[in-house]
Amino acid sequence: MTLDDLRVFVAVCRAGSLSSVARELGCTQSAVSQHVKRLERETGVALLERQPRGVVPTQAGRVLEAAAAEGMSGLDLAVRQLRDLVDGESGYVRVATGATTVRHFMSEAVVAYRRRHPKVNLEFRTVSSGRGSFDALADGTLDLAWITLGPPVRGIEQRPVVELPWVLAVRADDPLAERPYVDVDADLRDVRLIRLPPNSASAAHLDAACAELGVRFAHDTSVADWDTALLLAELGVGRAVVPALPGLRVPLPGAAPGGSDGDGGSDIDGNRDLRLIPLPALRPLPVGWAVRRWDALSPPARAFADLVEGCRRGARG
Repeated sequence: MTLDDLRVFVAVCRAGSLSSVARELGCTQSAVSQHVKRLERETGVALLERQPRGVVPTQAGRVLEAAAAEGMSGLDLAVRQLRDLVDGESGYVRVATGATTVRHFMSEAVVAYRRRHPKVNLEFRTVSSGRGSFDALADGTLDLAWITLGPPVRGIEQRPVVELPWVLAVRADDPLAERPYVDVDADLRDVRLIRLPPNSASAAHLDAACAELGVRFAHDTSVADWDTALLLAELGVGRAVVPALPGLRVPLPGAAPGGSDGDGGSDIDGNRDLRLIPLPALRPLPVGWAVRRWDALSPPARAFADLVEGCRRGARG
């Protein structure tokens, strides 16, 4: 068997069709079939099952597909590393993230990285879930993913960078706005809140932290990201429990209107209608990097990860 045989076989398993793979490769369906038949002769078992609308891998086929996909991912990673070694500072870094993450966690690092590594192409890709990020890391289509850290995932290494305390976001004229802190059990047990993305890791972490205190929040509005939750709270649509995002500076509880927020910074969008009140009883939200293997990261990707981590640690200091 050859690498081409394995690549074609994995492509057929994922596409579920010989003809679609043939079109993608610019060859005949017969040529694609020959790759599969060669593998079947070599292994001595049937690898694909023909169905009315395509093909599916047999049990043996699924075993070979999983092994081949992992092996080729490692080979592709090695080839990219070799190219990076040859090119020096050139290459690319592919990061799973979104606008909220770049804005609050990476803005300084992106600017600094561009100055230090002008020939490296930074690619930011939005992935809908942590599971999607892990799959993309595993198959080599992403180098780094910025995630809410969770339980161990097979084949993925997670590195904590920062822990974010939870805060209650309210409009400045809210009855809770002047509190130095909010007691989750006493003050929020019967309060309806703006809900974080229900399937997100951050929402799951928040639910678990509340469960430790025997509290379950009620919700009447759902949003797709933290920034939207903050905006709705600022507009007075509702209250939101969110992480204290880096770079988000708003007046401290008790600050006079138009006064300092305590660190010389400005609040979001130049508006001072939002207050963030600490929720010290809730376990903080851990966030950081996920990669396939740290020791296999390309030099440009490792440099970017280290720079983001350094900027975050510097901000905490």
